[in-house]
Parts: sequence; structure tokens; C-alpha cells
Amino acid sequence: MTTLSILMAQMNTLVGDFAGNTNRVIETIAQARGDGDATVLVFPELTLSGYPPEDLLLRPSIDRRVNQSLERILGAMNDTVYVIIGYPRRHDGRLYNIAGVLHRGEIIAEYRKQELPNYQVFDEKRYFSAGTGPCVVDIAGIPVGLSICEDIWEEMPSQQAAAAGARLLININSSPYHRGKRAERWELVSRRARSCNLAIVYVNQVGGQDELVFDGGSFAVGADGTVAAAAPNFEEGEYWIQVAVDDAAAVISGLSVAPPLDEMAATWQTLVLGVRDYVNKNGFRGVVLGLSGGVDSALTLALAVDALGPERVEAVMMPFRYTSQMSVEDAALQSRLLGVSHKVISIEPIYEAFMASLAEEFAGTRVDTTEENLQARCRGVLLMSISNKKGVLVLTTGNKSEMAVGYSTLYGDMAGGLDVLKDVPKTLVFELCRYRNTLGPCIPQRVIDRPPSAELAPDQKDEDSLPAYDVLDRILELYVEQDVSADDIIATGMDPDQVRRVLRLVDINEYKRRQAPIGVRITRRGFGRDRRYPITSGWVIGD
Repeated sequence: MTTLSILMAQMNTLVGDFAGNTNRVIETIAQARGDGDATVLVFPELTLSGYPPEDLLLRPSIDRRVNQSLERILGAMNDTVYVIIGYPRRHDGRLYNIAGVLHRGEIIAEYRKQELPNYQVFDEKRYFSAGTGPCVVDIAGIPVGLSICEDIWEEMPSQQAAAAGARLLININSSPYHRGKRAERWELVSRRARSCNLAIVYVNQVGGQDELVFDGGSFAVGADGTVAAAAPNFEEGEYWIQVAVDDAAAVISGLSVAPPLDEMAATWQTLVLGVRDYVNKNGFRGVVLGLSGGVDSALTLALAVDALGPERVEAVMMPFRYTSQMSVEDAALQSRLLGVSHKVISIEPIYEAFMASLAEEFAGTRVDTTEENLQARCRGVLLMSISNKKGVLVLTTGNKSEMAVGYSTLYGDMAGGLDVLKDVPKTLVFELCRYRNTLGPCIPQRVIDRPPSAELAPDQKDEDSLPAYDVLDRILELYVEQDVSADDIIATGMDPDQVRRVLRLVDINEYKRRQAPIGVRITRRGFGRDRRYPITSGWVIGD
């Protein structure tokens, strides 16, 4: 029986940072000390470029950068390790998504990804050509097959590897999180292992990249489909397993199965990691946000503190004549609970100055939402000015329900660099607030209990303008995330007029969402990379 000592390198890379990503690979190689007949270091998909590199792959220097990185890694290797690593590389004028096997200063094998995803957040056919066959490489006498991410979701690549004699399949990934993803992966890979009679090692990257969050959770399954080892989700690290292979079986040992997070904890960790990496990877000193005393800004503040620590977070309460004393008190209380810097800046004089300047333009008109929007824009100007002066990022606080129907103000509460809750429906906002309070005092209970209000007019409530959020979020889930038609949504028992009104609001507010900050993606379909609808359109609601 031959034992492979396999390191699952659950790495947090930076897109485009070939030098930095390469340095980390070399450091890992230098520190690796396997305990077996052969030491195999496995890195995620496109480790050298980071994932997704998008149109950086079209830059003329991409080939040079990849080759320089590979040369550095090959020059730093010793004779005892095998390195399996992902990178983009050109062959015969075509660019491929590759898993390379490096050993004794040479690239001894390269697998070209066959299944190129072109749905949801993926756009790989824009950049890569597809490979056409398996790659099985001998490692210490063990035939090891290679595949990359999407290849495991389709039957053919794994079957090809098994037919070519593989006893073990190593699948490298850059697989982003959405709610329920870990269970989907385990079920899929277990099924693939059983159908092909192959042990499978699944290595995934971890970290935030713009709106995507990669949740790690690398794992290994036996040929019977049993998950035998699993690394934690959301934690960067190096996780060793041993795979002992003989003519009869492949036995996996050396790492326990990390207990799965429940869905609320996983969602929280996704949002926290997304904020942390976006702020840190883009070089911001910290963040600032408008803390209104409402539930959305309260949740955003809690996430920011968990991501960055209280010393890097500033909360600004910007009251106006319609702001309730309860809101002022609750914002101050939460800031004290979390230990963040808390400022109060009234927008009253700024608003009056704007109204004076606009008096001639507004003469003879009635008060309407224009004046409400102006309040939000006063706040946006203040926050962006603080951002410019202090080098901090403005976090906006709009949730997915509001972004869907346009219940937000361009250049007002939408002004900022990252919308933490952009893919979090309002009903989930409340659940996350309650969850966070189970970890320690954080969000005042009456912030959660009170009816949501933008407080832009006397006694204003969100449900004056919108359906009840449980109804609204169900309609939005069906329409936005599942592409269900208006007629089919109505057939579920929803009020026809309400459904058509909500769907029209979604459609006509595409122009607003195009100008909104990006946000952390947690669902199967967020408002970002995976939902691309035209702004100008004659599409009729119904289909």
C-alpha cells in the first residue's frame, strides 16, 4: 500500500497579484513536511492569477506573468514534493484553464479544464478554450486523475479519468458560496465518487473577491461516497490528509470532518469575510456608515465591526426633523455596545441651504418625494466627504428587497462603495439581527421590533409604499432568483395586482441598480454578475 501525504492548501489569493500569490505558494512549498511515500501539495483553481481574473486574461502581458510565476515556483521546489496548482496558460494560441503537476523542477503534466461554466457569476467561455480529454499522472506509483471545478459537476470528466486508470481524483476549485452550497457540494462529489469508484480530493479557495465570497470547506471522499475529511469553511489554512492506496481501496485519514455551520452562521461568516477582504484588499483604512437607528444600518454596523474591529469603524447619525428620539437613542446605544466611534451631524442646515438654492426651481410645485430624496442626498454628501478626507470606505445599507423595487435614493442612501446587504432580503435582515444578538449584546431589541421606516416624512412606514416584507420577499425570490413568470407567481395564490406592481418596480429600477455599489453575494442570484437585464426595454411583464 502506498500512502500519499496530501496538503489541501485552502488559500486566499488576490486577483492579479501574480508576485504575491506566487510568493505564498513558494512559502507553502518551503514549509511542507509530508508524512508518506510522496508529498502532494494541492492549490486551488487559478491560484497564480486569482479567481476570477476576468478581462485581466485579455491583457497582452498575461503569458509573461504566468511563465515568470511558474519559473519561480519550479526553481524553488525540492525533489520530494509534487505540486498541483491552477493557472491560465496558452497552448497553440489558445488560452486554457489549467491544473499543472510540478515535480523536480519540471511541469510533468497539465490538465485542461473541459467544462467551462457560462452561467450565474461564471463567464469562462469568454476567455478559455475547453480541453478535450483526461489527464492521469503517476505519483509514487498511484495513477492520479485531475479535474477543475465545474468538471466535477458533469459526469464525463470523472468517467474519463476513471476509464484512463485513475485510482484517485484531485479536483481543484474556485467555487463561490451561496446559501446551501456546502450540502450541494458534498452530495454531488459523493455521488460522483460512487459512480466512478474513485476517491476524490476537493480543494477550494477561500476569501472575498468583489461581490463573490469563496468559502473553502475543502474535503475528501472515499470511493463509497463517504466524506472522510473536511476542512473548516471560511478559514484560510493548510490541511493535511493521508490517502493510502492499494489494489483494493483508497483509505483517507489524518483530518477529521469539520462540523458544518448552520445556514445562519454560514451566511454571517460570508458577509463578514466579504466586507473584510473588500476593505483590506482595496487598501481602505476603515469604513464609515450612516447609522439611522433602523434595522438595516444596525445590521451593517454589526457586520462591519465583526469584520474589521471597532477601531476601524465610524458610525454617523444624521438626524432631521422627522428623525424620532428613539432612533437617536438606539443608534447611540448600539455604538456604545460595539465600542465604535459615534458622531451626530444634523442635516437640517444643509437641507435648508439646498432648499433655498432650489426655491426658484421649485416655485409653484407641491412637496413630494423630491424633498424626501434631498434628505438622503444631504446624508450621502456628508458620508462621502468623510470618506474622502479620512480614506475610509462608505458602507451603504440598502437590502435586497429595497434594491429590487427601487426603494432607495440615487446619490443619497445609495452613495458609497460597498452595499453589505445588497443580496440580503429584508426578512433575512431580521433573522440575522436576531442571530447576531445570540453571540453577544449588539443590536437593541426595539430596533428589531419596531416597524421599518425611512423616516423621511411624518409617521412614515415602509409598508405604506410596499407590500408586507414577507409577501414582497416571496415574490422577489420567485421572480429574481428563480425566473418564475408573473402568471406562475400569481398561480401560487399571490394577489395579481400586487405581483404585477412588484415585478414592474423590479424591471423599471434596473437603471438604479446599475449605479449602485456592489454587494456581497449570498443567494443563487444576486443583483450583480449573475443578473444582466437591459435598462431600456419593451419587455412586457407576464413571461
